[in-house]
Amino acid sequence: MSTTRRYAGMSADDRAADRRARLLEAGLEVFAASGANGATMTAICAQAKLTERYFYESFTSRDDLLRSVVDAVSDEIRTAALDALHSPADNVEAQVRHAITAFVNVLTDDRRKGRVAMIESSAVESLRAHRRESMREFARLVAAEAHELYGDHALPEPESEITGLLFIGGLAELVVAWLNDEIDVTPSQIVDAATRQFVATTHR
Repeated sequence: MSTTRRYAGMSADDRAADRRARLLEAGLEVFAASGANGATMTAICAQAKLTERYFYESFTSRDDLLRSVVDAVSDEIRTAALDALHSPADNVEAQVRHAITAFVNVLTDDRRKGRVAMIESSAVESLRAHRRESMREFARLVAAEAHELYGDHALPEPESEITGLLFIGGLAELVVAWLNDEIDVTPSQIVDAATRQFVATTHR
C-alpha cells in the first residue's frame, strides 16, 4: 500500500525515483567541484537537500553513488555516440565524425561530466578498476563498430581491440588535457584529430 500512496500528485515510487535522481545530480555537482575528498555523503546530501536516511534508500555507500554517477555519464556517452554513428551520413568518415562529436560533446558541453568520468574517478581507489574496465568496454565497442563499418577490411582480433584501446585511451587523454586547460585546442579540433585517427587505424 505504501508504494502506491500518492502525495502531492506523486506515488511513493515516483518520490523515491525523484530522490535518487536528486542525489545523482548532487553527486555529479559535488564530485566534479570538490573532488573525491570533498564528495562526502554529508556534502552530497546537503546539495540534494535530503537527509542521510534517503541516501541509504538508494545507495549503500558514498562510493556506490559515485560509481552510479560515473556509470550514468558512460551510458550517456555510449547512447549518444551510437545514435550519432547510426544516423544518416554521406559516407563512413561522416558517420565516424558524428559519433566522435557526440562522444566529445557529452564530456565538454558539461565539464562536470568530463571531470567526473575522466579525472576524478581515477582518484577514488574503489573506482579505478571500474574506470579501467569501462575503458576496455569502450575499446571493445570501437572494435565492434569498426567491423560493422569496414566489414572484411576491419582489423582482425586481437589487433582490433588493441587499436580500440589505443584510440579510446588517446581520446580520453586529449579530453583530460582540455579539461585541465593544458592544451590550447577546441573540442572541434579534438574531434578532427580523433576522426583522422579512427579512419586511418581501424581498417586495412
